This record gives sequence, C-alpha cells and structure tokens, in this order.
Amino acid sequence: MAVIEEQATYVRPRRNLKLWGAIGLSLGIVGPTLAMAGNGQVTVASVGKSVPLVFLFGAVGIGIIAHGFIRLTQRYNHAGSAYALVGVTVGPRAGFFSGFAIIGTYTMFCSCCVAAVNSFLNAFIAAAQNEPAHPFRVPWIWTILVCVALSAFLNTRDLRLVTRMLLAIEGIGVLCMTILSIVIFAKGGAKATGIDGGVFSLSHVSFSTVVAAVVAAFLSWAGFEGCAALGEETDDPTRNIPRALTGSIVFTGILFVIVMFAQTVGFGTNAAGQKAFTSSGDSLSVLSHNYIGLWFSLVISFAAVMSAFACHLASSATAGRLLFAYSRDGFGPKPFGRLTGPHQAPINAIYTVLAFALVANVISWASGRPVLGTGDPSLDSYFYFATIGAIMLMIAYLMVEVGAVMHLYKVRIAEVIVPLVGIAIIVLVFYYNLKGQHTIKAPPYIAFMWAGLGLVIAWAAPGLAQQVGRKLAQELDEPAGKDLPMELGEGLASGSGS
Repeated sequence: MAVIEEQATYVRPRRNLKLWGAIGLSLGIVGPTLAMAGNGQVTVASVGKSVPLVFLFGAVGIGIIAHGFIRLTQRYNHAGSAYALVGVTVGPRAGFFSGFAIIGTYTMFCSCCVAAVNSFLNAFIAAAQNEPAHPFRVPWIWTILVCVALSAFLNTRDLRLVTRMLLAIEGIGVLCMTILSIVIFAKGGAKATGIDGGVFSLSHVSFSTVVAAVVAAFLSWAGFEGCAALGEETDDPTRNIPRALTGSIVFTGILFVIVMFAQTVGFGTNAAGQKAFTSSGDSLSVLSHNYIGLWFSLVISFAAVMSAFACHLASSATAGRLLFAYSRDGFGPKPFGRLTGPHQAPINAIYTVLAFALVANVISWASGRPVLGTGDPSLDSYFYFATIGAIMLMIAYLMVEVGAVMHLYKVRIAEVIVPLVGIAIIVLVFYYNLKGQHTIKAPPYIAFMWAGLGLVIAWAAPGLAQQVGRKLAQELDEPAGKDLPMELGEGLASGSGS
C-alpha cells in the first residue's frame, strides 16, 4: 500500500525534448568557445608546442570515460544523472554519494561562469577600445546581477527554448573558430615556423610531461554528461541520451584538436610564439586580430562572452534538476522536489542554485578573494570555483566508471576493460591535481571535503540505503518488491540488460 501511495505522488517532468535539445545542454556546459579561448595557455607553459598532442590524448581519454555513461544511459535514465546510474549499479549509498558530488559540481560551475562572463566582457570592451592603458571596465557586481536575473528568467521558459539558445550561442562560436582555423592554415601559420607537423610528436617532450598536461586539457570537456540529467525530459531517452553523449564527445574532440593545432601554429612553434600564446588572455581574439582584423576579433571575443553565459545557464538548469531529483526522493526540502510554472520545471531548485551563485560572486567581489595571481579578480574567482567543481565531477565520473564495470561484468564482460582504463585515467587526474598542493584552501581539498561530507551522510543516515533503493526502483520502473536495502543494490541491478 505504501508503494502505491508513493507512486501516486511521484512527479516526472514532461518528455518534450528531442536529440538536439540534449546535445545543446551538453555543449552549453562544455562551452567550446570558452574552453578554446582560455585553456591552451597553461598547457603551452608545460609542454611547449605539443599542445595539439595533449588535446588529442585528452579526447581519447574523455571518450573512454564517456563509454561508461553511454552504456548505462542505454538502460537507465533519470533526472539525478550519476545519482541514479551509480545507485542502480553499485548501490544506494554509492548513488547518494555520487549525486552529492555532482550537485556540488554544477553549483560551482553555475557560480564560476558568472565570473567568467565578467572577465570576458571586459576583455571584449578593452578590444573595442583598441586596448588603451586604462580601458573602461564593467563593475563585476553589475555583471553578477544581470547574469543571475537573466538566467532566472530564462529558466522559467520552455526548456526547448533554452536548449535552442545554447545551440545557437555555441554554434556561432564554433563557426568563428572554424573560420579562424581555416584562415590560419590558408596563410601557412606564423611566418617564422609555418605549419609544423612536429606538434604531434613526442621527440621534444617526455611522455610523462604530456600525461601531466593532459589533466588540464581533460578538464576542457568537464560537463559533457550534463544531458544525462535530461533523461526524464527527452523523447526516447535510452536512444537519444547515449546519442547526445556520443555526438558531443566526438564533435568537441575533433574540434578541440583542430583548433588547438591552428592556435599553436598560428602563434608559432618557436620560443617567441610559445611565449605569445602563453601570455594571451583570450587566444582566439588575439589570433583573430592578427590574421583577419579587429572586427573579427570583436566577433569572436563576444562569442566567448556568450559562451561563458551559456555555460552558466546550462549549469543552473542541470544543477536545479539534480537538486530536484534529490529532494523528490526526500533528501532535501519538499519545495525543491516540485515542478511549478506553465512549463512544469523545478523552478524552486533552480532559483536556489542561482541564489548560491549570486552570494558566492558577491562575496568574491566584496572581499577580493580568492587571489590566484591573474591580475583579474573575476578571472581568479572563475578558475578557483571551476577547479573545485571539476574535481567533484571527477569523483562522480569515478563512481560511474565503477558502476559501468559492475553492469558490463554481467552483460558484456569483454567491455569491462574500457571503464577500468577510465578509472586509471581519473586516478591520474586526482594525482596531478593534488601534487604540490600545500594549503587546505586549495580547490582539490575543498572538493574532497565536500565529497567527504556526502560520504559521511551516506553511511551515517539511518534508513538512507533503503529509501534510495525504493525510490530508484519506482522512478526507474524497476519491480518494487525486490530486496532493495541490500548494500550493493543487487536487487536493483539484477534486472539490468544491455
């Protein structure tokens, strides 16, 4: 009788998204233009001209990790993403822990991207003023208020409108990057070094150095799995969510390698070119000015601004849906687990995430913290919160890979090697991010403290495993009469197929 009552009060969003809507959300979180404008500089400093090789390795690595998500979403789809994927394969407590980490991830991404909008907006304004010594700058507080207010408004609209906006924004950025790359290749790259195919060689850099640098490149794809949170709102999710995951990974993998190749040869592969690449605040804008002109530099710089906002918007939508899924299952305030408004969206949960982003950015603006040495307070804030979120996401990825191992062991044992390699890659990510950290305030330690809190709750809360198992059985349309409280969720996993 209790099960019947729960089913009667269970709420599920409308399935009104198609394949392109799911792809749009993943691309919005990844932010290809934002990634390509600001993620190459730190890589050049460590590996020199081998940046394209690093991103090639990164594309392969993220593809291996994506395999676990693809296989699991072919069987299970849920607004909780990793919360459900891990809960149904590894066990209820592990699912709770994974969901706790991934909610922290997208809340941090929502916050950091507001800061990124401010940094890129002021870079655009400075370029429009032809880089004067003291350019006009938009105060960070105004960017914070406008971004959060606009995101709050758009999140009350039909989700199809939001995903179309994300596709359009990133589409413009991708078009600009493609044009710039073609022009650089057509002009033969930098005059001093030309099109240097040696960028894909290990002859001038050690393999261990490249592997260490892959960590930074790898984080450019953080958030590719965001569309998994749309599993309850996408038509034919067991087909379209895996296709969206595959499409976003293949597309961005090819794009990132080509664009980084173009940027590396565009600046030049000699010492002078590498120094210019490293010191560029917005590498795409600088190259656009050098190879095409000021007007195109302004276009691509504005595209980076919009890409940062798209990432903020997509992250708030994803974090809100994850918080909704948690609260619907009784692990948060009841208002967060409700669908409201004409489009039946988790507005209360989304507004809570946006409120956190507002408070975090206002505190950073008012205090001038954290200080990372970029010279731009908003850029410091972006990198700090982004790194915390990315490490949390790696923790969730690790748990999904464990879930994929357990799932594939029962249905396709030959494929188990793929998620095992994925686990090894993630362990490397942890190692190279923790290496050399000496303060408790360092982003990796903050991320692990948040995950540790989730772990304590998962093991200490009485009845949590039973409640998670029962809810997931209901929401994933599994038979409700199984022995759900079992520690490893064997009852939930026993009915899985390929």
